[in-house]
Amino acid sequence: MPTILIFVLYWSLQALAFPFLLLYLSLRVARDRRYLHRLGERFGFLPPHIHPTVPGCVWLHAVSVGEALTAAVLLRRLRPLLPGTPVFVTTTTLAGRALCEEKLAGLADGVFYAPLDYRFAVRRVLGRLRPALVIVMETEIWPNLFREARRSGARLLLANARISDRALPRYQRLRWFFRHALGFADRILAQDSTAAERYRSLGALRVEISGNMKYDFDPEATQIPADIAECLSSAKAEFIWIAASTMPAALPGDPDEDDIVLDAFAQLAPRFPGLLLILAPRRPERFASAYDKLMARDFPFVCRSFLSASDPLRPPAVLLLDSIGELNSLFRAATAVFMGGTFPRRGGHNILEPAAFGVPVLAGPHMENFAEIAAEFRQKEAMISLASPAELAPALERVFSDAAFRQSLGARAREVAEARRGAAARAAAAAVELHDSALPRPPGCNPLAPLWLAGMALHRAAARFPLDLPEKPVVSIGNLAMGGTGKTPLVRWLCRELAARGLRPAVLTRGYRRRSREIVAALPGESLPVELTGEEAQLILRDGAAAVAIGADRQAARRRLVSSRGYSPDLYILDDGFQHWQTRRELDIVLVDAIDPFRGGVFPKGRLREPFRALARASAIVITRAERGREYAGLIAEIRRHNRSCPVFRAWFSADSPQLPPDVRPGAFCGIAQPESFRRTLASLDIEPFFFRVFPDHHHYAESDILPLLDQAPLLLTTEKDFLNLPASLQTRPSIRTVPVRLEIDRPEDLLQLVLACVSAARGSSGS
Repeated sequence: MPTILIFVLYWSLQALAFPFLLLYLSLRVARDRRYLHRLGERFGFLPPHIHPTVPGCVWLHAVSVGEALTAAVLLRRLRPLLPGTPVFVTTTTLAGRALCEEKLAGLADGVFYAPLDYRFAVRRVLGRLRPALVIVMETEIWPNLFREARRSGARLLLANARISDRALPRYQRLRWFFRHALGFADRILAQDSTAAERYRSLGALRVEISGNMKYDFDPEATQIPADIAECLSSAKAEFIWIAASTMPAALPGDPDEDDIVLDAFAQLAPRFPGLLLILAPRRPERFASAYDKLMARDFPFVCRSFLSASDPLRPPAVLLLDSIGELNSLFRAATAVFMGGTFPRRGGHNILEPAAFGVPVLAGPHMENFAEIAAEFRQKEAMISLASPAELAPALERVFSDAAFRQSLGARAREVAEARRGAAARAAAAAVELHDSALPRPPGCNPLAPLWLAGMALHRAAARFPLDLPEKPVVSIGNLAMGGTGKTPLVRWLCRELAARGLRPAVLTRGYRRRSREIVAALPGESLPVELTGEEAQLILRDGAAAVAIGADRQAARRRLVSSRGYSPDLYILDDGFQHWQTRRELDIVLVDAIDPFRGGVFPKGRLREPFRALARASAIVITRAERGREYAGLIAEIRRHNRSCPVFRAWFSADSPQLPPDVRPGAFCGIAQPESFRRTLASLDIEPFFFRVFPDHHHYAESDILPLLDQAPLLLTTEKDFLNLPASLQTRPSIRTVPVRLEIDRPEDLLQLVLACVSAARGSSGS
């Protein structure tokens, strides 16, 4: 059955189920009022503080606590590889949300609840975030999310992927459906061969074995919370036994692990009076039940949530860990760890974290969720496998009594855990590769674009008669977008390079947003008021490498430069000339912005003058505002769809950090078409401004714009272009400084040779 029909069926079933979904949500809210908090996020309404300004972020989904902890391992690897890329994390559960906000602080730019898998909710989030990469951790398969992510131009990565024994039969019964959903995944990084085979059995194609990221747990990255550390120190326990992630019965006949653990503690306490048990139920809703059982047993115990107000623990005693996200830090203090979820038929939990600390691990027979890991631990005698609850107390008694056995068991566990590290690095490398190959596209349709393009075609046809034929070669530097691609820095770079080779360039520019409309012809280095020239032409003149002719009628401006000022250039550089049909040119250099190439689409919906197919006219293409060393495979693939032969260059900005007074945090402001470029420049200099104020492009500042900013910060940073638009009274203030940038190109000589070839050909044809 075709994929679209499969999804039509899915959407129809979702529509029928929607009233029942609302009833379910109402019941959840009635049982737990916390579920009402930010309920709108589940329908795609993101919190106000999440406001990415450009496409290209990473959206990582970690359903609950376990996935969130694994996500932290991945993000520590990924953030240095994508330093300027925002990362947003979604989760599904209340506990997962709380843990993400705590553990991912500094790693994620925002945390929110994942939208329900309805198209309207998923599209709303994708339209707001515009991600280049969506990463889904472990077991989640959301058909609408997968499909809509790919339709938006994002890449989809399933990381640390696995399918549990319990979930597999359900997926296999609906294999005909999930095969279509999994087809949208660009890569599926399975934890082990078993997981990989399960995905392939469901029809997934791009599956590879990458390893389990939980092996990459870094023991040194965790610290025991101070109040728990103080409690453990004052208890002076001889042995600390952690019962981790204990679970209730899953099926009839299953035991409750809290009962098993407390029975074992009752047997061990008389034999080991220095024993401290840390009981850590898996789910928050189990905390009250564990408390009641401890009260019924009359064991001395303290709840972690009341630790500061409690008397010191005196072993034998129990610490009830009624908190989320602290368990893994406590493994370093353990003498032994029993891993829960292994006596009831729940498939087990992760034994790698305690193993990484070199702590002996004990587990029941049900380790199906980690079958390959458990098999390796058993083969290498790196864990104690228990066939029944009755074996728990005797096994722990041996661990506590035999120090040599305890140490060798823990050492083997650490060795197995460390030998299989590296999955997080492999996943991060795959994420970077997919991120680079993605190209987020503007969401939705653009019904008025054909009218705009038809008007452009008529204008082009009319503007070419008569065609201006300058006496010297013309090199156009333009773009598809309405400003903001870095044309002026490239024009300045080219003029300086040409002047260094003894050539005389002249720049033809319209002087956008200058205050005067008169035609201006200026010689290299000539000093004129910015009101006459505009800030862009002013920067070119100050370089002293080129003459500048400014006017809406560029033919008249060119003639004024030659006739009135007696300037005889070797070539003309037509600034913003890709859609300037009136003038003949020998070379069309077209700039494409790496930060936001599509600019929301063609006008009037977006800021593109022409669609990407217009690149077929380009002689050379420069990807501006690139990141040094990045390939931009996705963007280049899109360029090659329309122009297979022209050379493609990458250009980026470099800046020197301004001298800042010690202990001063500056503010920043700019009025440029792509403010994200200035924000990234500051980030590259490790400058985190106190605020970042954005004004309209080519804004002419008044004192009333800037003085309130100086009240907020003792020092302001801005661009060279914005500085020229400040009132003269503010340009003399030492508290306002510019951050000059330099344009760098990956193959500068190749680009320069294209231009020099035009000049050489023109000289040859004229006989000079």
